[in-house]
This record gives sequence, C-alpha cells and structure tokens, in this order.
Amino acid sequence: GPFGSLTLHNDRARAAIFIAGGIGITPFMSILRQAAQDQLPQRLLLLYSNRRPEDAAFLAELQQIEQQNKNFRLVATMTQMNNSSQPWEGETGPLNQELIGKISGDLSAPIYYLAGPPGMVESMRQTLNQAGIDDDGIRSEEFYGY
Repeated sequence: GPFGSLTLHNDRARAAIFIAGGIGITPFMSILRQAAQDQLPQRLLLLYSNRRPEDAAFLAELQQIEQQNKNFRLVATMTQMNNSSQPWEGETGPLNQELIGKISGDLSAPIYYLAGPPGMVESMRQTLNQAGIDDDGIRSEEFYGY
C-alpha cells in the first residue's frame, strides 16, 4: 500500500503543484477539499493525467473545487482519447517538461507533490530534476498493485 506522509507544506507563500496519475489523485483530494473549505490563500495547481475522461476519478468534483477556489487551478490531460466514448476539450498526451513549464511558469519556488503508479512518479521526478528542481522541493507517494 501507500506509505509516507503526504501533507501540504506550511509556507503559504509557496505554491503547491500536485502531479497525479490515475488513482494517485486520492491523497490530494483531502488536501484540495480542505484548502477550498478553509479558503487558503496559497496557490494550488493540479496536473492530473488519465487515459480517458471516464477513467478520471473525482474529475467532476475537481472541476467544482476549481470553480469555488480562486487559488486552485486544475489541468487535466488524457493520454488515450482514441479509446474514449466521451468528448474532451482539455489537454491531451502525457505529462512532460514542456506542459509542466507552460502551466507552472509564473509560480515562484513551488513544492511539487507526486502520486501515482511507481513508473509515472519516477518519470516525473526525473523530469523535474532535469528542469532544475531539487529533490528537496519534491514530495512523493507511489501506489503499487495496479
């Protein structure tokens, strides 16, 4: 199962960028719900990757949270839209350095949170490292048993 302590950092001046793959969204949901309820002034960005919209757990709720919390932005991407029965107007393709840079470019010294399948988490950690993000600015949780 998942291990570790994945909680939001206390420095509200630093943004949080959550990167989730599939059911890796689960540990972030309580953080995002609480931030919306408490109306935290902290900027929060979620990059959420799934194969298809119908596979994206909590997608409707995340879209609703984005409407309620002006400091939260959701960027969802779908990687296998050719297999989808639902339309999708958002991003497509895998998470990569270009997308992360485009979406997070105006955030200064954010803390990155990664959760999802081990391969995705490791790939994102390497991508962030290659972009100059030190491991001290990255927190992660890996989900085994998919």
